[in-house]
Amino acid sequence: MGIWTTDYSLKQLNQIGENNSLSHLGIKISAFGDNWIEATMPVDQRTKQPFGLLNGGLSVALAESLGSLAGNLCLEPHQVAVGSEINASHLRPTYSGLVTARATPIKLGKTLQVWQIDISNDENKLCCTTRLTLSIINKS
Repeated sequence: MGIWTTDYSLKQLNQIGENNSLSHLGIKISAFGDNWIEATMPVDQRTKQPFGLLNGGLSVALAESLGSLAGNLCLEPHQVAVGSEINASHLRPTYSGLVTARATPIKLGKTLQVWQIDISNDENKLCCTTRLTLSIINKS
């Protein structure tokens, strides 16, 4: 189980993404381990910018979606992780196929989490690297 507070199946993790931005963008949780989680997103008409390549803002949306999901999977039921800062470096264009994001924790604290999310193309070449900071708050 590693860092996760509950055991989930891939099916259960993908159900979390139904009827929200994840399903709209075609984001699917594809794999996870004791301290990492991966998701894929298609490079298609939903995610390309007008010049035919993956929209950088949607790479950031993938990173924040996956990192936020990962952060919340590490918490107790009375807590929630909310994004407070994200940065991204876009390293190479992607024109088609799937991109795969992998989130791994840098810090899992009581009030703050920091996640590294790297996004690679079908050739396993790094396209974008991001760092996401989440604040941990109590649910109201």
